[in-house]
Amino acid sequence: MDLVVPAGPGLPDGLVIPASALTERFSRSSGPGGQGVNTADSRVELELDVRTLEGLTDTQRRRALARTDGGRLLVTASEHRQQRRNRVAARERMAGLLREALAPPPPSRRATRPTRGSVERRLRAKRQRAETKASRGRPGPRGED
Repeated sequence: MDLVVPAGPGLPDGLVIPASALTERFSRSSGPGGQGVNTADSRVELELDVRTLEGLTDTQRRRALARTDGGRLLVTASEHRQQRRNRVAARERMAGLLREALAPPPPSRRATRPTRGSVERRLRAKRQRAETKASRGRPGPRGED
């Protein structure tokens, strides 16, 4: 079953990864399952070698390799009792991870200055607050008028 990565930022047309590029391994899950947990290989490990993946531009490959450990993406799913559901969960997680990895970095923040009006409002509010707090003090000594 091929892995379909939907279109998104950095991936305008989406991506279809052939099943032959994916490596699936199954093992016993430590999660829920009751008596069947000791006999069913329901845990799924899905692995993808980004270095040999077809259909990526050089920029996309660089972005994806920056997110990998040695050029391989590894996803594990063991939250469901059935192997079939864990396979679907692993593929969804792999697709999401690839979309994140292939997305371009966000634009850097451009520093801006506050407007004159906002500075004046802030200072006016500070003065008002200071006057409010100063009026809460103890009254001074009486009789010296």
